[in-house]
Amino acid sequence: MRLHLPNFLYRGIPVHRLQLHGQCRRKTLGYGRRSPDTMASWSNSDIHIEEERHVRANDRNYNDKFFYADNHIKTSKYNVFTFLPINLFEQFQRVANAYFLVLLILQLIPEISSLPWVTTTVPLVMVLVITAVKDATDDYVSQLWALIIDYGLQNEKWMNVRVGDIIKLENNQFVAADILLLSSSEPYGLCYIETAELDGETNLKVRQALTVTSELGADILKLAEFNGEVICEAPNNKLDKFKGTLYWRGSKFPLDNEKMLLRGCVLRNTDWCFGMVIFAGLQTKLMQNCGRTTLKRTSIDKLMNTLVLWIFGFLVCMGVILAIGNTIWEQEVGRSFQVYLPWERPVSNNNAVFSGFLTFWSYIIILNTVVPISLYVSVEVIRLGHSYFINWDGKMYYGQKDTPAEARTTTLNEELGQVEFIFSDKTGTLTQNIMVFNKCSINGNTYGRFFSHFGLQTACVDFSFNPLSDRKFTFHDSSLVEAIKMEEPSVQEFFRLLALCHTVMSEEKNEGDLLYQAQSPDEGALVSAARNFGFVFRSRTPETITLYEMGTAVTYQLLAILDFNNVRKRMSVIVRNPAGQTKLYCKGADTIIFDRLDPSNEDLMDTTSEHLNEFAGEGLRTLALAYKVLDRDFFEEWMTRLLLASTVMENREQRLADLYEEIETGLLLLGATAVEDKLQEGVPETIACLTLANIKIWVLTGDKLETAMNIGYSCNMLRDDMNEVFIISGHTAAEAHALEPELEQVLLETACLCKTVICCRVTPMQKAQVVELVKTNKMAVTLAIGDGANDVSMIRTAHIGVGISGQEGMQAVLASDYSFAQFRYLQRLLLVHGRWSYFRMCNFLFYFFYKNFAFTLVHFWFGFFCGFSAQTVYDQWFITLFNIVYTSLPVLAMGLFDQDVNEANSHRYPGLYRPGQLNLLFNKRQFFLCTLQGIVTSFLLFFVPYGAFSLGVRADGLHLSDQQSFAVTIATSLVIVVIAFQSDIGLDTYYWTAVNHLFVWGSLAVYFAILLAMQSDGLFSIFPSQFPYIGTARSCLAQWSVWLVILLTTAVCVLPGMAVRFLKTDLYPTLTDKVAKYVHKASRKQGPREQNLRRVRRTSSRRSGYAFSHQQGYGELITSGKNMKVGQY
Repeated sequence: MRLHLPNFLYRGIPVHRLQLHGQCRRKTLGYGRRSPDTMASWSNSDIHIEEERHVRANDRNYNDKFFYADNHIKTSKYNVFTFLPINLFEQFQRVANAYFLVLLILQLIPEISSLPWVTTTVPLVMVLVITAVKDATDDYVSQLWALIIDYGLQNEKWMNVRVGDIIKLENNQFVAADILLLSSSEPYGLCYIETAELDGETNLKVRQALTVTSELGADILKLAEFNGEVICEAPNNKLDKFKGTLYWRGSKFPLDNEKMLLRGCVLRNTDWCFGMVIFAGLQTKLMQNCGRTTLKRTSIDKLMNTLVLWIFGFLVCMGVILAIGNTIWEQEVGRSFQVYLPWERPVSNNNAVFSGFLTFWSYIIILNTVVPISLYVSVEVIRLGHSYFINWDGKMYYGQKDTPAEARTTTLNEELGQVEFIFSDKTGTLTQNIMVFNKCSINGNTYGRFFSHFGLQTACVDFSFNPLSDRKFTFHDSSLVEAIKMEEPSVQEFFRLLALCHTVMSEEKNEGDLLYQAQSPDEGALVSAARNFGFVFRSRTPETITLYEMGTAVTYQLLAILDFNNVRKRMSVIVRNPAGQTKLYCKGADTIIFDRLDPSNEDLMDTTSEHLNEFAGEGLRTLALAYKVLDRDFFEEWMTRLLLASTVMENREQRLADLYEEIETGLLLLGATAVEDKLQEGVPETIACLTLANIKIWVLTGDKLETAMNIGYSCNMLRDDMNEVFIISGHTAAEAHALEPELEQVLLETACLCKTVICCRVTPMQKAQVVELVKTNKMAVTLAIGDGANDVSMIRTAHIGVGISGQEGMQAVLASDYSFAQFRYLQRLLLVHGRWSYFRMCNFLFYFFYKNFAFTLVHFWFGFFCGFSAQTVYDQWFITLFNIVYTSLPVLAMGLFDQDVNEANSHRYPGLYRPGQLNLLFNKRQFFLCTLQGIVTSFLLFFVPYGAFSLGVRADGLHLSDQQSFAVTIATSLVIVVIAFQSDIGLDTYYWTAVNHLFVWGSLAVYFAILLAMQSDGLFSIFPSQFPYIGTARSCLAQWSVWLVILLTTAVCVLPGMAVRFLKTDLYPTLTDKVAKYVHKASRKQGPREQNLRRVRRTSSRRSGYAFSHQQGYGELITSGKNMKVGQY
């Protein structure tokens, strides 16, 4: 037997207890990134395909025959032995890395290589090492999280739990496997769980063990001898269904979902329980819902792979042209020079074609710098810098929880500037999951949240008169307290109803220290409001409810609970007060309650309806309250019929509903409540701003329809003037069929026509399916944001996953690419960091490709003047240092620090985000333009000095046209054009910093310093073969004619581009150009669309979104007494 209990030996049986260390880790049960091999084992479910599962309690030998998954979840991609081969395999999947590896092999062949192999080996090794270190660091962080989580156990790790083991759980512990409930500390084998990690709901749910197993209690011997066998369904992702049978002692007992505690649940209000593990690890229902982890690559990464292939094709074309030229030249001209330049052995048989073949490979090596490997190093450095900017952003730091923003990946930053669809969870993501009693209407009078003439909120009410009040509760209308103290009957009856009509359980560990366990947060808020206004719900038994009314204990006899369901949309209780009066108290949707009011209440109903419209206009969740005094004889007769209907087998529900309908008529209206599902700070403004940025926001929630719609109104996602609202319910046949392949396109097209889409009652897997549907068919960048384990699946499916470190643990954070503490930070992440990252990366790539085309293609033009001999124009040291030293830092500084507009204007003008969504800044067209510009620049760089030198002479009369002086002149012109003027670095760097100045002017200074040093007498005397350009720079740059040529070349390269750029800005300005011009001219910097960010007031009658639990209420359970401890009654 594997029974996890306190440490001791019981009759030779070793037993242990599982205990979690600290609340900060108990929810994080090992979700994180997985390697492909792990996911493969998950998707296959195991070595064999299960059709049904056989599990025998306390019998590992029997269970091991089926090769069930253990409870170990791997969160790291590598280990010590697999890191090197797997990482190298992943890196060489990049086309450029594979290309440079082939190039390195070619450079080892002396017959075709005119450059030393070191020029390619060193950069390639640097790229591989830097990337490997980054990947190892990321994986180590992921693994470290898992170790902390897994090791948060005292005597037995959760990872060691196996199918068939019996485990003990204690109050507030997380369930880390799918277990069959056997017994608990509560009567009748009941236990209470919170399923926020599964469906986003924080209301408590009840699970009940079979009667035969609940008798096992906490008896260690009986549990050790338990040998029941469960035959059940195979592992699947259906969170709300379970089918199985327990075979024990010759009998069989049906099992359903109400007997199961699923991984991710939290045990609440239950001292302990015992359970048998049915599914473990990756086969649990929660993990089956988590989907497949995919390798995330940005659209720019994919485009770069395509461009590298194009460039390689272009390189081959240039090599072919030059090889043909070499063949013709050798055939027609070269033969005449064999006396002076004899062919080497491979071509000694006068084979000009073979000479051209070798020349082809030589030019492939020389022209390889058109795609320098330093590009990938620079890209990684820029991405790393952008990630640190996110981590260091103090405006995304949440001080209350000491939680900074964190970029958990360095590869997706520019993708943040291209998001078109956001898929958001509701509970804990948009809301704080805190319900607040804000306003109410009682007998035609409204109370709550008054404001003075100066717009200041009135002071909080002083509840010091009530020793049992909750100090955290606030209310802003003292007149309601005065009405209570003056004993106004309608006000007292109002709060008496709130204190009686509910299914809340009260827990009082210390005198006056009350803790309410509510079926829904709304219900808890209403009972807490009654408590603070002097009507304190203190305790209950199956037959009674005890209140403290203004300090006096009053016990009501509980006669019946007419429970809530989705059809009734109301609940009622029937009680008898100490005076012997029988009353029915009812609360529910106003449309339902108003239809059942006595005709004498018409005027009050009209007034209350106006108040409800006002509350609904503010996005509050409303509820109508009414009561009725019952005739004793009528009630006794009705109760007799109720008891009879509750025992029949046929049409029981319908008969009960008819009886409820009969007694819930002729009600007297008391008023209405207004509860706020408190949004996180800044959520409406954030959604409004993101909407102006043309980002479509879909809410995917496991909550019910009314709750989701109310949040939609509170967030300004839903407004009364909207006709294009699409609300999908995941628990309907329509949604189930709509996600089928033959109908999913219809669903997508319909949803994309709407301004707002809300999907409610969806499972974690359905969330992922919706994200995948948009991701696959719309070809748009998607972002998913959530805070719970039920959001992990969509977070992993989306292009970008964002986790909020909130109330529901760390699973979402561990699975995410970015994390922070508040939803409002998403606006800054996208509109500032994302847009800047995309803008910087696109400009960097444009200029990087441009400068390398300009640098490399000079060799192509030179080939026509050197007999296509694969001779280089530049000194080999210039070729080696051009991308690494001379031109890397200025472009890198632009890629790290440039800003077209500042962060304030990025928020003020959300339309600036649009170019990223349309992928305008760097695409195939932009690549073609930068290629063309680079080709033209290389042409001018070669032929302007060539033309000038062909006729020019030095001041001393000597000719200028030696090859070394020619090379220095072209190299100097190239560096000046690329660094200072062309590539738009000097002209269009929007945001100059000290670093930009240092890198630009410093690179120029470094170029001249290295140039003079390498062509000095000193280095030549030490390494004559390595530095052959002795004195060339000193001699060449001393001539004014050379500087005139450099100036002319620079002007010819720069001026056309400047003219085109200025004309384009003036005649066809982009939104960025307009904003920059407006900002410079405007004296005020207030955005023209600021009014759109204000919260829109609702005026319709759409209300009564009271968030009862979606399940049947607990009325029958309470009146049966099964949920009461023996000592309570």
